[in-house]
Amino acid sequence: MGAIIVAMPQLTDSRRIADIIKNSEIPNETVTCNSGSEVLRRVEDTDVDLVVGTKSFSDMGFEELLNYLPPNVKYVLLTKDSTLNYFSDNLVRLLMPFKPSDFISTLLMLLPDFVYHSRKKPKRSQKEQEVIDEAKRILMDRNEMTEPEAFRYIQKTSMDTGRTMVESAQMILMLNSE
Repeated sequence: MGAIIVAMPQLTDSRRIADIIKNSEIPNETVTCNSGSEVLRRVEDTDVDLVVGTKSFSDMGFEELLNYLPPNVKYVLLTKDSTLNYFSDNLVRLLMPFKPSDFISTLLMLLPDFVYHSRKKPKRSQKEQEVIDEAKRILMDRNEMTEPEAFRYIQKTSMDTGRTMVESAQMILMLNSE
């Protein structure tokens, strides 16, 4: 599993964010940086999964940094600007202020190969689990996703829409039955 880079212009801010990550269940190494060029050097030297950063650094903006990052590295943009209209497959925007639990959930959703083992497993009936499994099969067949990618897609859809995973899976089944 790769590292997480926390990049903020002020190193104290980077350390605060890194501490939130280190105090969570995420086992990744966390590295702090305070410039875009430092992030790029770290990405060259280290296996990196995520960069958590702000809109601008002393040497470049996040758009320029995104252009230089490898396509497998995701960028979590921490911003107060709710009107920001920049879209990229590798960009996830998280509005500040945020709850640490929301921040960690966002990171968990973006980390590849991370399986979250919670003490509280969702109580699903066998029928509900079958609905989720069928939606995953459809996503895997039609969109050439792996099983973890299909699961994360359903999970992200449910988080984005405020629905349960079962409801999101039912929507996928309904949309693909036509």
